[in-house]
Amino acid sequence: MDVSLYQSAAAMNATERWQDMIAENLASASTPGMRKQDITFASVEAGQAGGASCAIPSATATLNFQPGELRPAGAMDFAIEGKGFFTVQLPNGQRGYTRDGEFHLNAQGQLATKSGALVMGDGGPLQFDPNNSGPINVSATGEVSQTNLSGGTDQKGNLQITEFKKPQLLTMTTGGNFIATNPAVQPTTGGDSKVRQGFIEAANTSPTMEMSGLITAMRMFETNQKVMTMQSDRMSRVISDLSGTS
Repeated sequence: MDVSLYQSAAAMNATERWQDMIAENLASASTPGMRKQDITFASVEAGQAGGASCAIPSATATLNFQPGELRPAGAMDFAIEGKGFFTVQLPNGQRGYTRDGEFHLNAQGQLATKSGALVMGDGGPLQFDPNNSGPINVSATGEVSQTNLSGGTDQKGNLQITEFKKPQLLTMTTGGNFIATNPAVQPTTGGDSKVRQGFIEAANTSPTMEMSGLITAMRMFETNQKVMTMQSDRMSRVISDLSGTS
């Protein structure tokens, strides 16, 4: 068995996965609050070959939860300073979490994300009067209020901000949302996160760095492809030579 062929094939598989991950990072770079994926390479023992241990490369993708840049935005845009997430009710009824604070009022007067998920308060989805066009205000600690038709202020509840002890165990879904399917994630409320109204958090992806990584990944793939070709040619020559001497 030619171990180098398996090692090169495993390396090509790992770099191909890296390229796919970079493509996903670039595709989501314009989604507010999106979290990029990082790649980690490791050597995995794969048994014995020729009396010596054999190792092949593997790749593991993990979510990077470093915060993105806060950028000025509209009055119905919100960002979180800290580790927290806005808690939302996804269209399928599942509880979700997002850093994308581009909100609006839907036809029923409920605060919703642009994908239609309902923004949750301490008592459920935040409800407003559809006939009231008064401004909505959110304090740094998440208290939500709206100016009523008489010029006063109506308290609407508190944004439910959720933090996680192990956010890397969250599962990323579409539209910048995450779900907590792993019981080890351990969600908590009442943390130190603050809400910033009139700001939006950019994705923590750097297109420049991703393009640089893509070039490196492509070169690594091509290098291992050449190694496979060289080993295949060598084996063909050996087989040919052996056939000629028999």
